[in-house]
Amino acid sequence: MGTFVLVLHTHLPWLAHHGRWPVGEEWLHQAWAQSYAPLLERLAELGDAGHRDVLTIGVTPVLAAQLDDPYCLAEQHRWLADWQLRADDLSGARDAVLRRLGTQESRQARAALARFEGAWSSGGSPLWRNLSDAGVIELLGGPATHPVLPLVREPLADLALAGGLDDHIRRVGRRPRGIWLPECAYEPGLEKVLARHGVDHLMLDGPSLRHVGSRTSRPWYLADSEIAVVGRDLDVTYRVWSPRRGYPGGRWYRDFHAYHHESGFKLSRVTGSNVEPADKAPYDPERARAALADDVDDFVSVVRDRLRAIAEADGRPGLVVAAYDTELFGHWWHEGVDWLAAVLTRMPQAGIEVTTMAKAVEALCPDAHAHPERSSWGLG
Repeated sequence: MGTFVLVLHTHLPWLAHHGRWPVGEEWLHQAWAQSYAPLLERLAELGDAGHRDVLTIGVTPVLAAQLDDPYCLAEQHRWLADWQLRADDLSGARDAVLRRLGTQESRQARAALARFEGAWSSGGSPLWRNLSDAGVIELLGGPATHPVLPLVREPLADLALAGGLDDHIRRVGRRPRGIWLPECAYEPGLEKVLARHGVDHLMLDGPSLRHVGSRTSRPWYLADSEIAVVGRDLDVTYRVWSPRRGYPGGRWYRDFHAYHHESGFKLSRVTGSNVEPADKAPYDPERARAALADDVDDFVSVVRDRLRAIAEADGRPGLVVAAYDTELFGHWWHEGVDWLAAVLTRMPQAGIEVTTMAKAVEALCPDAHAHPERSSWGLG
């Protein structure tokens, strides 16, 4: 039928110490506990079940360093313990709804703490490396400090690439073939810099290719180089998350923005797009799971229909690439990691080949060149 590639980018380059509720930001701690750790656990489960080449993921060097740093590891451990204590306190609330939600939060906190203590003693890099070595995922490299490369002079771009790729070797033991371009930002001539550092495939946003008449349903050679480029399929990607819509905005999912200010927890469901935070209904995990099953079915159908349309138009199997920030799954969208694991399991059952960017490029073989202009994310 065709090939589906999921590309994730793990990139929150926040400072190591964010504080704890109610003082300071908690984004790094939350994303670590609710995105990175559960995602790695689910990917390991998929690997144990025999799945291979399930997705491509990039970890920006700044964040990779934080996830390995002893100080950051200790701070994360403390934050998780604090999360558990606060949740245990809420589980004893007099109000029955708060007590039920606090019990659910306490269960999640305990699971996160156990997950961290059982797997993260040496940091994140050994976990990424295990999955990569086993062929479960493809790891992308990236420039140090995550600069938008078209906005820096070529000597600095060279330095950033060299530093970032060398850091990748030090952390996971091999030089990456593929790269995540920060902000998917490209300008003509950048391919020469990338080629000097051994990069042989990458992704650009779909409009960057379509604007110059190159479709996203196949890989291309980038400009006059031998670097392969694939394009993000916005129609499919936006089914999950877009500037205006997407599954995480469904009324049964947990609302990211509405806090219970006494505890610091998110205890409400989305309820409706025009409902004020104070008026949102309490979160109901069972209804959220039912909504998740429907959205898994919908996404698999969308990808299947897209690949069928490509095959009919091109007379051969094609390619669909969907790409997201890793933090969407679990951090921004509480149910997202479960959705992701279900989709990766269901796709092959629907006759869709799931693979990595590298394997898709090898299988579909670019046979023409695309010449994108200066471009970055988005529709423009």
